[in-house]
Amino acid sequence: MNTRGSTAHATPSVQALLANCRDYWLGWGAQDRQDDRLTYYRSGVAHPSLNAVLRLRAGDRIGPCVERATRALAGVPWLWWVGPDSAPGVRDRLVGHGATLVGSMPIMAVGTDRLPDVSGPPGLEVETVDGTDALTEWVRVYSASFGFAADLLDGLVRCEATRPDAPALVRFTGRLHGEPVGTALMFAAHGVAGVYVVTTAEDHRRQGIGTALTAAALRAGRERGLRTGTLQAGSLGVGLYRRMGFRTVDAYELFRLPPP
Repeated sequence: MNTRGSTAHATPSVQALLANCRDYWLGWGAQDRQDDRLTYYRSGVAHPSLNAVLRLRAGDRIGPCVERATRALAGVPWLWWVGPDSAPGVRDRLVGHGATLVGSMPIMAVGTDRLPDVSGPPGLEVETVDGTDALTEWVRVYSASFGFAADLLDGLVRCEATRPDAPALVRFTGRLHGEPVGTALMFAAHGVAGVYVVTTAEDHRRQGIGTALTAAALRAGRERGLRTGTLQAGSLGVGLYRRMGFRTVDAYELFRLPPP
């Protein structure tokens, strides 16, 4: 199914996946967030994935909305997401304003009652993150995998520590023989277990660590009574998630606007 750029054919279950995604990223809005016709968040951390427009609803002209987004996100790198919950035709209108496609992410889903029994390599232990020191370590592990600059660490920790949705989050660290080598997060919202921040340290990839951490996040959702898990897959993870039973239901496209 491909409903990019329109809500007309999106099923209620797909809408729940999209709402989970929006709410997770809005939780990064430490400096500013807005969910009306123009949905955006601003963390203030200087990385494009952490400041973005997530949705433009139908009914508004693109020019004033681009101007509003540019003002709201001035001073930080940012992206504009286009998905099945965006206004019809917004993709083409953004391109008409000079936007450049810089990436895409499949939106994937799986039933939490059909999870594979995986434990990862011998010596791997998956633990929940509790306390300031553990949170800082967790952020440091995923920062390296995502390529965040070292000078962003304090801002990342600050945003993570002050998220307004903390009760809905469960964070996981994977330790291999005591060394932290991976991360994951489960976000419970809209009846869906959203899986985010799945990383594995580069020297420890292709051992099943990411699979084990993803499964741990989905089990946490199932324990809360959530029957569906969802994630937005990066290019390195699509094959892994398919093997776990995830199916692709749609996709987001990511655009960068030219400087004003």
